[in-house]
Parts: sequence; C-alpha cells; structure tokens
Amino acid sequence: MVWLVVVADLLLVAWIFVTSLRGGPDILRHNFGLPLRPEFGNYGVALDQGGFARAALNSVMVAVGSSLVAIALAAPCAYALARRRSRTSSALTMTFAMGLGVPGQVLVVPLFVGLAKVNLVDDDLGLGLVYVGLAMPFTVFLLTGFFSSVPAALEEAAVLDGAGPLRTFVQVVLPVARGGLVTAFLLQFITNWNETLFAIVLTNSQDKVTLPVALSEFVASQQFNGMDYGTMFAGVCIILAPMIALFSWMGSRIVQGMTVGIGK
Repeated sequence: MVWLVVVADLLLVAWIFVTSLRGGPDILRHNFGLPLRPEFGNYGVALDQGGFARAALNSVMVAVGSSLVAIALAAPCAYALARRRSRTSSALTMTFAMGLGVPGQVLVVPLFVGLAKVNLVDDDLGLGLVYVGLAMPFTVFLLTGFFSSVPAALEEAAVLDGAGPLRTFVQVVLPVARGGLVTAFLLQFITNWNETLFAIVLTNSQDKVTLPVALSEFVASQQFNGMDYGTMFAGVCIILAPMIALFSWMGSRIVQGMTVGIGK
C-alpha cells in the first residue's frame, strides 16, 4: 500500500514537470501527453513575467532567516527545560506543547493589527518574525527531546574541566545534538517555504511576496487573460524543486530526527 502511494506521488510529480514543458493549447487538447516540442521558455516567462524570480529570493531569505532565528532561540530554551526537572519546567513544556494545537487562522487578525502598529506589514522582516513565533512551540518541543537524550556525564566532565554553563552548552551539548538542530531547521524551512496564509495576508507588494503568493496571484491574473497552463505548471515546479531535492538528500535524516526527538 505504501509503495502504491509512493508511485502515485512520483507519477504526479512527473506529470507536473512534463506539463510545464507544454503549451497551453496543447494541454487543453490533451491533458495527459508528452510535449511535441519542449517549451523551456515557460520557465523564463514564469521567472520574469510571473514574478517568480523575485518571489523565490524572498522565500529563500524569509524561510532560511526565520528558521535560523527560531533554532537560535529555541535551543537554549529547550536545553533549560530538558535539564531543569521541576514543576515549573514541566508546566512550561506543556505550554509549548499546547501551542501546537492553536490554529493559525485565529492568529491572523491579531498579528496583522500588531504588525501594522509597528509598520511591519508588507515587510519581509515582519513576515519572518511571524514565522519565528509560529515555529517556537514545535521547535522547543522537538529539541527538548534531543537535549534530554544527551548524557549528563558529558556536561559533568566539562564542568570538571572548568567550563561554565554557556561554554558547556555551546562546545559540548550543541555538537552532540547537531542532528536534532539540523532536523528542526529542515522542518521549519519546509514549513516556511510552503506557508501561504500569513504570506498572503501580510504581504501585497510584488517585490515582497513569496513563491506561494506569487503563484496564487499569477493564477488570479490569468483568469482574465486566458490561463497559461504551461507557465503555471512551471511555477509549481519552481516551488516543488527545492522540496524534492531536500527530501531526496536528507529525507531519512528528517524522519529519523522526528522519531528520536519526539519519542523522548
């Protein structure tokens, strides 16, 4: 059953790529088929006229930057919660876990109003800060499991060598838990790369939108001029390509990291 799902997904990705090389009239005549003459110009049109080039740059900056900041903030927090076994730390851990159940839709209006007051609406910085805040519950919860698995004997040995708490955390704990840090970063990058709701609400300028927003705006604009399906599928491929490459390269690490971290 699992292999059937895998094969179906691979066929879907292959169909999207093949369709991105076809012209609009050809697609309308035959939904499934090989291109008579591959039209790689669809990608040029998507990057230029569709605004996907600038949107791709915005997506990279926002996704990478917010993921790095989220890891930098969540790591010391998770380490403190993993090492301090008390009622307070347990309550804080449960608070972060409860944050996973808060739907994003209920946060849209408060976040928009708050960012508007500090002039961060339609700004990559404002969108990045939102992504950092949304990432904290899951990232802290995940990293707490990783830091709990680090042997306390390593920290005790570092203390005997004269290392302080900060030096122990940076030079001993973080290198040991780098697998968890990489997993947390990848998961947040994937989430931020594909996020659409907050990107649509908080950005509207053509030079600020991310890839999912650029795709939705391109589709909306084509409703009045006749849908260019080849260019649309080229835009979808531009969005999917980094995710496919990432999962092909580090998919096993992501799955293993989630299992180890959450299972603690």
